[in-house]
Parts: sequence; structure tokens; C-alpha cells
Amino acid sequence: MTNSKNYRVGLVGAGYVSEFHIKALKRLPNVRIVGITDLDGARARATAQRFGITSHPSLKVMAAEGLDVVHVLTPPDNHVDVALEALSLGCHVLVEKPLATSVEDCDRLIAESQARNLRVCVNHTLLGDPLIKRALELVKTGAIGDVLTVDYLRSSNYPPYRGGPLPPQYREGGYQFRDLGVHALYLLQEFLGNIQDVQADFRASGLKDSDPNIHFDEWRVLVRCAKGTGSIQLSWNVKPLQHQLIIQGTRGTLRADLFAMYLTRRRHTPLPKAVERVANALAESASSAVQLIWNGTLFAVGQLQPYQGLHNFVGAFYESLATNNLMPAGLEQACEVVRWTEQVAREADHAKAKFYGQYRPDNRPAVVVTGANGLLGSAFVKRLIHEDEYVRLFVRRLPPPEIADHPQIEVVLGELGDPDAVDRAIEGATAVFHIGAAMGGGWAAHEAATIEGTRNVVEACLKHDVPKVIYISSLSVIDWAGHPPNQPVTESATLEPTPQQRGSYTQAKLEAERIIRAAAQERDLPVVILRPGQIWSETSALITAAVGVRLGQWLVVIGDDSNQLPLVHVDDVVEAIVLSTQSQFSHGEVFQVVDNDLMSREELVRLYSRAREPQLRITRIPLGLACFLASGIEWLTTALGRPAPISPYRLRSAVAPLAFDCSKARDELHWEPRAHTRDALRKLLAAR
Repeated sequence: MTNSKNYRVGLVGAGYVSEFHIKALKRLPNVRIVGITDLDGARARATAQRFGITSHPSLKVMAAEGLDVVHVLTPPDNHVDVALEALSLGCHVLVEKPLATSVEDCDRLIAESQARNLRVCVNHTLLGDPLIKRALELVKTGAIGDVLTVDYLRSSNYPPYRGGPLPPQYREGGYQFRDLGVHALYLLQEFLGNIQDVQADFRASGLKDSDPNIHFDEWRVLVRCAKGTGSIQLSWNVKPLQHQLIIQGTRGTLRADLFAMYLTRRRHTPLPKAVERVANALAESASSAVQLIWNGTLFAVGQLQPYQGLHNFVGAFYESLATNNLMPAGLEQACEVVRWTEQVAREADHAKAKFYGQYRPDNRPAVVVTGANGLLGSAFVKRLIHEDEYVRLFVRRLPPPEIADHPQIEVVLGELGDPDAVDRAIEGATAVFHIGAAMGGGWAAHEAATIEGTRNVVEACLKHDVPKVIYISSLSVIDWAGHPPNQPVTESATLEPTPQQRGSYTQAKLEAERIIRAAAQERDLPVVILRPGQIWSETSALITAAVGVRLGQWLVVIGDDSNQLPLVHVDDVVEAIVLSTQSQFSHGEVFQVVDNDLMSREELVRLYSRAREPQLRITRIPLGLACFLASGIEWLTTALGRPAPISPYRLRSAVAPLAFDCSKARDELHWEPRAHTRDALRKLLAAR
């Protein structure tokens, strides 16, 4: 940088991107970071402490320390207001993309910038990316002839949601395009000239493993520009993650892989077409390999940084300030990008609002069921329908049409971790059946749905004076490894002392049960707690982790396989819920629900392999050897900074030979299991 002027810089917004702005600024010798501020003061303080800078309660207070430049790193709908405040304080401004969420706001910013003779730049980061700069140079020199089309392909994911008010990526239907589509639009603008028309198709994939909080997770956009056409493909499902730009011309093509950081070129030659294809493939392979090695070396020696494009762009911004040259991305250019971004994003906003508008609670009294799409939840809902109850389902995804369209069913869409959504769903409830919980995913998913979800349900039930609450807990909250093997487990058994060693599910369910019990004891929540065993049905997968570890055609059974599985049929759990509702109990009483006709792991594996998978190979490993191997896995994953998928303690807990005493449920709820699990499983497997 030839810049000799010194700049005092403040940052507004301490979210994810602030880290990279701070790192980029710290690399500039003529910049001093005055501090950072955020509406979330704790987040600002944490970021400030992490990077050795100062946090401030507001931009105005920070400006009193003396500022020349402000970086606006807030959510898009706050960009213009913060930028206008910075201008009023006499500061130049660098705004994160997109510049604004309306052209009118862009115009306000342009007018204020001109009136105050201050510079404003929008952070179109990829214009500083080394590969994009190189591709633009090749295009300008005519290396691939006249550019015809440009394709932008990007897949992504978002930081885990841990509960609380929904962040904008989950709240807004068009956020995904505001977040990533804007990059594609300004790149197409650079390569193909002014944008003339944009046509978008967006949809909710409904895939099992997709992020349920992203409504539109697949986007296909066709862009017509002055010099050609472009296409944009955005996905939150494509794996592995990709970030590619493909530029096609009359004499060649360029492919930039912005994650792997290499740019390859295919040339049109006078060679025979078959030879040309081979030559281009070999050249691309060699070029990408060389670039990968070279870039890896640059990373190792610190010459290349994560988000290198942002580093370059920030440097170019300060260079432009010092030399009074054109901004690397000026307001007029950014305003056109906003125009087309908002055309697409607002269409998606309206589509999501219209869809969710169909699934909001009315004022009719109803029993509320969370987790209604799961095995137990769906079975219980069918029972309620049979008994002519009016039922409100609080779910993240729509249930099957025969349920969603039933006249006794009202569907409310929302996330358990979102307190506002839970409150809306529970208002007017005559009873709440809290069945919902995270069944997989990382700790964040369990924290949001199981812990924060339960806390939200408790608060809503107390606020709306719900007369009866049934909470579905789990036998996993009990200390399996430490319980005496010859003593039946009752409801008063010791709870798990080290749940973090048992995995996220146990840890979250235990904390959720504690929240429920505390609310019952200290705040008079009218609740009954059920702890069912391993719930099964005729359509369930019978070989679960409780039986053995499945590795392709191999099933590894650990420890004594004569131990009985604490199974219970889903219909028997439904009956226990109904009896709990009809009972006088409402002070946090706990009831275990396990069948008294159980099957051992050995018998289940033998019958299953004979009836369903004769080719299944079964290997039995002593518990001691399995714990030794688990210790090695635990050490290795911990050394790599990752949570251990297994541990000796978790294994000992999983195969502990426990017997569960359900006499309390029989005596006080008058519950009797009717499925007779052992005989039912024998008949089920014999019939197939």
C-alpha cells in the first residue's frame, strides 16, 4: 500500500464477519482500530477481548474517541441507518454487502455521501479475490474470446442455531439470496455488463437432512446482462460445499474454484477435437495440482489468508481513500446490485410469508402437541383424532396431508428454540403434550430444540395458565453405568452424574427434565413426566445402536448380548400419555414406561438376521476390548479438537444389564402394556 495517511477505524457489528475485518485491518500499517460496538454488548466485549481491542456501548461513544472510518457489519436491514449515522459523525464508510435492502435507502446514502463529501464503499469482497482478479484480466485480454455466459455455483450452511429469536437467515424467505446471491450479481455485472433482467426459481427441498429452518434452500436464477447471460445456483444441500465460477467464451472457458483456490483454462485449438479434449483435461489437472500445492505453501508461510479477497478489498478501499481514486465498489454500482437482489429476495419473502400465513394459530381452544411428526408424536395425534379432540400441532415441517388436512388438526409451523413461536402455539391450549426434542445432530441442535425448547414450553405454559402438561423424558437420564446391576431401576434412581460423557442426547434430555421438575416444584407447573423405554413399532428399524454397531454387512455386538432391551411399543406409550392426562397427578410426578415382556439382544439379532438379512455378519466383542478401542478413538478425536463419538463410559452405560421397575405406572396410572413386545417381535419377524 502506498497510502501514507493514518486512519482511526471503528467497527459496528460483532458478528461472524467482524473477525475477518479485524484481521484485515490489523495487517494495514496505517490503520488503528479504535474499537467495536454491537447491540449485543456481550458479543462486542467478547470479540474485543479476543482480538485485543476495545468495546464501546455505541457508535456515538466510540466516535468521541476520534474516528475517520466506520465499517458497518450489521444485518442488511440496518446498513443504511448505521452508515448515515457514521456519515453524520464525519466518517468515511465501508458497508458490508448488500449495501441496503431498498433502492430508496441507497439513494438516501448517495445523497448524504455527496452532501458531506465523504466516501462510501460496499464490500463486494470477491472483487478482491486473487482468482477473480486474474479471471477478469484474462477476459479483458481476450484470452477466451467474447464472453457468452457466466455460471455461479455456491453451496453453503449456516452456524448452528442454539435457540432464541430466529436470526435473519431463518426469519426471512429471501435472506439466502441477499446473503449469497449478491456476490453472483456483482460478478455477473463485472463480466457481462449491466444487468437487464433477473428471473428466479426458489424452492423448499424438504430433504430429510436439510436445515429445517431454511425455507427456500434451493435457488436457480437466470440473469440477462448487456453482453450475455448468467446463471446462479445456490444450495444449502449440495455436499461437499462448492464455490465455483465458470466463464464461457468463444475461444475458451475459465473455471475458478474459490474454495480450493485455483483457476483453470480450457482453450480452443486447431487440434482434432478428441486430442483437444485430452490436452485440455491434462492441462487443467496439472494446473490445478500446481496451484493447490503453491497455495498450500503460501498458507503455511502466512502469505495467503482465509478470506484473502476481503483482505485485498479492504486494502484497496483504504488505498482509494488515500489517493482519492474510485472506490473498488462504488455506490451507483452497488445500488444496481441492490435493485436486482431485492427483486428476487422480496419475491421469496412474500412467498414464505404467504406459506406460513396458512399455518398460524386461530383462537380456538386446542390441545397442543410438539414433536408431532415423530414416531410417538404421530401415533399420539392419531389417538387424539380418534377421540374427537381438536389438536394443534407445533412442528418444523408439515405433517403428511392426511394429518395436515384433517378437520380436527391445526398446524403451526415454528422452531422449538424460538420463544415467540412457542408462545404463539401454546396460547389458548387446554393441554400441552411436549414430545418434541432433537434426535440427532450436534450439540447445538440438542441445545436449541431440547433444552431451550423445553424452557420455552415451560414459560409459555405458565404464562397462559395451561391446566395440564405431559412431558416425555427418557430413561437415558438415569445413571446406567453406576446403577447396581442386580437392583431394579425405579423412578427414584440416581440421575446420570456425567451426562456429557453419554452424548448430546442424554445431556440435553437430563437438563430438560431438570427444567421441567424445577418448574413443577418452584412454580407449580401442572406437569406429569413420562420416561419411556426404547420405543418401537412394526415399521421401526429394529437394529439400533442399543443392539449393535452397524458397519455395512457387519453388525458388531458389544458385551453380554443376553441383556434384555428395555423396549416398549409406541401404542403402549400413547396409552400411558392418555392415562397421565386423565389422572389427578400434576406436580412433576415421574413414571417409567417399559414392557414387561422383553427380548434379549441375542434373540433379536438371531431372529432378525434369519428373517431379514441372512447375509448379515455378526461379530461379538468383549466389553473390555471395546472400551480399550473406544479409549483410542476418544484420545485421537480429542487431540484433533473434535468431540469424541464414543467413550468407554458411554459403552459401559449402553450395555449395562438393567431391569426397569414400572410398578409405579401400573399402580398409580393403572397402565398395563398390551403389545407383549417379545411375542410381537417374534411374530413380526416370523411373518417376513
